Amino acid sequence: MFANTDWYLYNFRRSLALALRDAGHEVILLSPPGPYGAKLQSLGLEWHAAPMDRRSLNPLREIKLLRWLTQFMRAQQIDVVHGFTIKCAVYGSLAARWAGVPARVNAVAGMGYVFTSNDAKALILRPVVRSLLRLALGGKGARLILQNPDDVRLFQQAGLVDEATIRLIPGSGVDCSRFAPTDSNLRQPGARMRVVLPARLLWDKGLAEFIDAARLLKAANKPIDLLLAGDPDPGNPAAVPEATVQQWVREGLVEWLGHVDDMPALFRSVDVVALPSYREGLPKGLIEAGASGLPLVTTDVPGCREVVTNNVDGLLVPVKDANALADALARLCDDFELRSRLGMAARAKALAEFDEHIIIKRTMMVYEELVPHG
Repeated sequence: MFANTDWYLYNFRRSLALALRDAGHEVILLSPPGPYGAKLQSLGLEWHAAPMDRRSLNPLREIKLLRWLTQFMRAQQIDVVHGFTIKCAVYGSLAARWAGVPARVNAVAGMGYVFTSNDAKALILRPVVRSLLRLALGGKGARLILQNPDDVRLFQQAGLVDEATIRLIPGSGVDCSRFAPTDSNLRQPGARMRVVLPARLLWDKGLAEFIDAARLLKAANKPIDLLLAGDPDPGNPAAVPEATVQQWVREGLVEWLGHVDDMPALFRSVDVVALPSYREGLPKGLIEAGASGLPLVTTDVPGCREVVTNNVDGLLVPVKDANALADALARLCDDFELRSRLGMAARAKALAEFDEHIIIKRTMMVYEELVPHG
């Protein structure tokens, strides 16, 4: 498995790696170096640091990385390469082809910065990345896992891959026994409503709209406290500067929790989870919150609308609309029974569609297509 951060492997693919290992497979994890590599190793998993810089556009450095990956795969006699995110999908697949690896599986969770941003760098890179995707993802022995129907249509319309090789699997799965509802003294009628946005601090997660909604709710004297749970991501071009977040805190608009290790405990301490994102693959934070029995407020965009059905298990609002976001949060603040009903439905949906046992089983079936046992 090859990802662009060790954090991603630990938080999103740890359960899959452990399930594969427990099923008797040899699992090797690759990512740039970071503190979560040691955590993966402490679980008995084999993790190696790859000489990769997520933001690098230096041709010599990228060629060196491709050469390293190719040599590593040959030395390890890899049978299946599973790449996550667009850069790892491209590089992992190219190296796998050159190393003679028979099976290539790639999971692209959303279209990423290059396809969602309209800044100059993204627009320049887009045709290059499209060409590389066509080269890397095609051919015999390849499968592409996408997380929502909108991305399936996008890949098909762009001609990036043979549609027969696409498999739709909704996300990486959630441990619904770990994320589960509990009685909370905070979740009572009349108490101040606590709303958390759990995500990396990126503009395209809707942070500007979240803060604008906070201003509107504060002006209306609504008894709502807004929280941010997540760190800035300096490796991402859409990162929100920490100084900006600190200014929001000084204005009394939001409480910033930083990185939170114990997400189940966080969800037990809040009443609502909001994610006004511009586009997602399938947002794991929303699914974890739903499994915890919380009502969800998110945008009517690819990825998010696969998790939330409006007025059934949450509320959908238009993208980049702070007024609609504020109105939705105010509505939940005023209607405790609605919050309870939506939260119960969100839990039921997480159990039926997003439990990690379902997702792991379906992912293993993709491997079986390419490297059948026996």
